[in-house]
Order: sequence, then C-alpha cells, then structure tokens
Amino acid sequence: MVDPDKALLESEERERKKKRLWRMGESHKFQLGTIGALSLSVVSSVSIVICNKALISTLGFTFATTLTSWHLLVTFCSLHVALWMRMFEHKPFDASSVMSFGVLNGTSIGLLNLSLGFNSVGFYQMTKLAIIPCTVLLETLFFRKKFSRSIQFSLCILLMGVGVATVTDLQLNALGSFLSLLAVLTTCVAQIMTNTIQKKFKVSSTQLLYQSCPYQAITLFIIGPFLDGFLTSRNVFSFAYTPQVLFFIVLSCLVSVSVNFSTFLVIGKTSAVTYQVLGHLKTCLVLTFGYTLLQDPFDWRNILGILIAVLGMVLYSYCCTRESQRKASEASQQLPQTKESEVDPLLAMESGTGMLGEDGAVQKGPLWNSNKDLHA
Repeated sequence: MVDPDKALLESEERERKKKRLWRMGESHKFQLGTIGALSLSVVSSVSIVICNKALISTLGFTFATTLTSWHLLVTFCSLHVALWMRMFEHKPFDASSVMSFGVLNGTSIGLLNLSLGFNSVGFYQMTKLAIIPCTVLLETLFFRKKFSRSIQFSLCILLMGVGVATVTDLQLNALGSFLSLLAVLTTCVAQIMTNTIQKKFKVSSTQLLYQSCPYQAITLFIIGPFLDGFLTSRNVFSFAYTPQVLFFIVLSCLVSVSVNFSTFLVIGKTSAVTYQVLGHLKTCLVLTFGYTLLQDPFDWRNILGILIAVLGMVLYSYCCTRESQRKASEASQQLPQTKESEVDPLLAMESGTGMLGEDGAVQKGPLWNSNKDLHA
C-alpha cells in the first residue's frame, strides 16, 4: 500500500524541481537578452559616433541639439510604424510620469551640450566621468541599493583609466561648473527613472520609449535651434544642405533608432550604472577606431588609459558575476528551510522569517531594493 504522505512529499519535490528548472531557463534567457542588448548598444553607438563625426567635423553641421531632436522624432515615427504592424503592444500609463521623464531627458541632453560649450573639453570629460559616482550615490541614498567594495573598486579603476585616456586640460569657470553640475544631476536622475519606471509600471523599454519620445523631441526641438545658435553663432535653418549633408543626416537619424532603443533596453535589463560603464567602453572603442582608421592623434597616455579602463570593465563584470552566483547559491540554500517550514509552519511564524504562501513556500518581505548590476 502506498503511503499517502510519502506520495505527497514526492509530488512536492517534483514541483520544486520543475520550478528550479524554470528559473534556470528564465535566467538563461535573461542573460542572453542582456548580452544582446549590450552588443546592440555598443555597435549602434559607435556607428552613430562615426557618422556624426563625419557630419560635424568634415561637413561642418555643428547643430548637435537640433540633430538630436530629429533623432528622437525619427525614432518615434519608426516605433509608430512598428506599433501599426503590431510588433509591440501600446500600454498607456501615468501621463504625468511620462511627461516629466521625457522633458527631463531632453533637458539633460541640452545641459550636456551647454556644459561642453562653456567648459574645456577636458572638464566636459570630467563631467561625464562624474555621472557614475553620482548615480551610485543617488541609488544608495534614495533606493537603498548596495554596491560591494569590489564593485566600487572596479568602478574607481574604470574611471581612472577613462580619465587618463580622455581628460587633457581642466579650465574651470563658475557658470560652466554650475551647468556641468545640473547636467550630471539631470542625467543621473533620468537614467535611474528609465529603470524604475519600467519596473514600477511593468512596461517594456519599447513601450516607455514610444510614449516618452514625443516629449523629448518637442523639448529639444524648441530649445535646439536657440541653443545651437548660441553655441555656434550660426542658424540651423540657413545652413547649406547639400546632398552629402542630407545623406549623413538621414543615416544618423536611422542609426539613432537603434541607439535610443538599445539605451532603454540596457538600462531596463541592467541598471544606470552598468549603462554608464558600457558608455565608457564605447569611448575607448571610438578612440581606438579614430587612431587606427582615421589617424587621429594618439600617445602613450591614451593607450595606458584605455588599458586601465578595460581592466576596470573586466573587474566590474567579474565582480558582478561572482556576486550574482553568490546570491543564487544563497537562494538555493534556502530550499531546506522551506521544507522545514512546510513540516511545521509555526516555526517560520515564531522566528519571524516569513509566512507560508499557497504553494507552501516561505514568503518574505518585498525585496524592491535588488541590485540589477549583479546581472550585467
């Protein structure tokens, strides 16, 4: 005669095995999706930098803010066509959050361009380097996110390497420093919001980009001509648009669709910090490309800085992987505790570790402070 308790335990054990296999499959899919998003971001960003370098340096089209507004407009039109073809589902959510997010994103782009206009190139590079520590600080203070010592150390090495490779002169002025501070703060908040909004409203990167693009484009379309005119003393509407200029503008706008999409995708799957780390990898690749193919000026300091930065990126990836494995190991070790709770549910209640859910697993408090950097 079959013991009913034993049969029940065997059935529960089979269910737990199925759940573990399902989690492993989901984790594998997540990692593949993350690698794909990171690769798309690197390839598209380096491509648009090359395209814009030809457009701005060679052809003299120096209206960066206005060009960005055209990028966002083309991105929105492309996503609207994709929505019409039912390639993704439109999911409206809080309009005020979308509007504030879009305007903030557009403003941060304008402030970064202003910072470049009022500061030396070296100080502008320092401004971009400050985004990572500022993001870490904001996420630690307001989201209680924890960054291990090893991750902090790897980020310091990365920033030091990029600083050695890119920072040349540091000419300070009060207005330029104030604009740089505003640019850093708005960029950090906008990138953190990109991640939190996707999680809070359960929307995909495509859905968020589709709804926020119009507000970003309108913001930059309004301030772009005035800002570009102020910085370049030229009028974007009186520029001589030759066929070659128009070709590179169209090409830049088409590549920007991939850039904007991959940006939201990377931040949604990882975090704002990981996206900034990826951005510095792109900087190193652009410097290397400029030296090897375009014969840009390059010296031992650039080479040393790139090597240090790459070392920091490798350490960052290694530390994130190690901590991800550690958390997975800790989660697997909780399975015996779950089994004990199933035998005597009062033990879990008295010890304060949690409550039993309907499926017999111990339910804990909401872990809304999880560190997405560990999955990068």
